[in-house]
Amino acid sequence: MKINLTQDWTTFLSHQLNAPYFDEMLVELDHEYANGRCFPPQDLIFSAFNNCSLEDLKVVIIGQDPYHGEGEANGLSFSVNDGVRIPPSLRNINREICEDLSHIFEPTSGNLKHWAEQGVLLLNAGLTVRKDQPNSHKHLKWSVFTDAVIAKISEEKEGVVFLLWGAFAHKKGLKIDRSKHLVLESGHPSPMSANQGKWFGNKHFSKANTYLESQGKAGIKWV
Repeated sequence: MKINLTQDWTTFLSHQLNAPYFDEMLVELDHEYANGRCFPPQDLIFSAFNNCSLEDLKVVIIGQDPYHGEGEANGLSFSVNDGVRIPPSLRNINREICEDLSHIFEPTSGNLKHWAEQGVLLLNAGLTVRKDQPNSHKHLKWSVFTDAVIAKISEEKEGVVFLLWGAFAHKKGLKIDRSKHLVLESGHPSPMSANQGKWFGNKHFSKANTYLESQGKAGIKWV
């Protein structure tokens, strides 16, 4: 499998991309995609990076793995393609955004590419999945790669906002340097967590923008 990754990220992550485990994983991915239906499409596996310039990186949102239904995953965490019904977690994200920012109308599309283009890295812990089998590529070493991505951003960049939603993301972000980045944590936006009072009211979107503006950066247009 060929790595489809922009030059800025290729250079930034070269140590991982050239590591033996990564070469082995690409061979396994070739086998997975050749012998079954996997998502996202191969050319979108690295969309989180390709749509978010490293230079403009402002926010990192950590998800778990891609949506596993036909035509849903587009390589961005929590995001689906235009025309796909908005998943429950994203509906709750949109609801919180509107309440937080006093915005009346919720988005009608679940495609979050416009966030990525503003500097939001929508990073899943695993970048691929088999059709209708959530977490089915857990055996691949995506977690090694994405842990390294988070560590590298924490080490090399400054003033990034990390949004960690749910216990999985909290654990994923344990080693982020909180002395030079803003880390915001809450429950997951899934219905189960949100209905238990662990999501709504976190105001992560206004807090993120306030922090970015204090760093002399433009806030994110969330809606």
